[in-house]
Amino acid sequence: MAAEALVAKHPCLKEAGSETGWNGWKNSIKFKMGNYRNKMRRAGCQEVTVNAGKRSRSNPENEPSRSNIKRPKRAEVNFLPNFPQGKDLSSLEQLRQTIVEEVKKTEKNLPLIRKMMETTFPLMRQNIVMSCPPVSELMDLWPALKIESELYAEFQRITNQNLPNTFYAELDRHLPRLMTLFRQKASKTGKTADALAEILKFHDEQRSTVLQALPLYLREDVSGFFRTCTDESDEPELDNVEVGLLTVISDHDTSPVHYHPVRISVVIESNALVSFPRLGDAFLVIFGLIYALHLSYPKALTNTFEFTQKILLGLESGKLSPRLQTLKNDLMM
Repeated sequence: MAAEALVAKHPCLKEAGSETGWNGWKNSIKFKMGNYRNKMRRAGCQEVTVNAGKRSRSNPENEPSRSNIKRPKRAEVNFLPNFPQGKDLSSLEQLRQTIVEEVKKTEKNLPLIRKMMETTFPLMRQNIVMSCPPVSELMDLWPALKIESELYAEFQRITNQNLPNTFYAELDRHLPRLMTLFRQKASKTGKTADALAEILKFHDEQRSTVLQALPLYLREDVSGFFRTCTDESDEPELDNVEVGLLTVISDHDTSPVHYHPVRISVVIESNALVSFPRLGDAFLVIFGLIYALHLSYPKALTNTFEFTQKILLGLESGKLSPRLQTLKNDLMM
């Protein structure tokens, strides 16, 4: 992409006789980046050294060079930073324990927690990326991630993006067009149209309606992600739920979109972590936790989460699946 852009910007650099006009530039950039990575590795850059020690002529028994590569999945800017100057593993671990004790307090010192979380950010990323412990263990080690404002700060440290401001601004900008597309689809025939028509019958709050209707419009299966139970029922069945939202409703709530639920819980690895009164906030927190904990998107709702990432937040927006590209084109009409 860089070589192609270079030749497009400066046509005089196009290579005569080359099929594309930039093959030589591509190879040149490739070798320059390889040399640059070697220099960064020798300098101790953690993002590069984490993938060192692969199989080579001198180490034929090591794992293959392409196996178990640890790298950003979704345009993370600060994926695996080095420890701050003057800090080591021991000092950062002491700070982490201080955070745990501070979070337990009834009156939390949020500015202090924010400052300590920012300092220990490299330790958390190394723990998450290199060790990959269970989510329950991570949340015990870093309980501040259950605080909504602290999760958003963590997302900003990873992506340099203000999650709630950008998400709601872009969602509100596209709401009228999305509602129009949903109504057009609901007027047709088929399972998707019937499901959308059922949701639009009870339309009340546009944000919740769009978040419920979007995966249906993209023809995705929401049964594993959106779970529902009544406040009178026993403990809900959450086994094998990797990522999902559990909506607790009252017995008389029969609408397909629950605008006034008792609560909506964020579920990761079969554990309900935190709860919120509105669908938008719960969805935003689960999206932030996926980034903060370096998790994969739920397979059944890949398009919905990539729509949030690439179209609403503009993170790595250049690569879209055909279905999302079609939706983006429709939104721009």
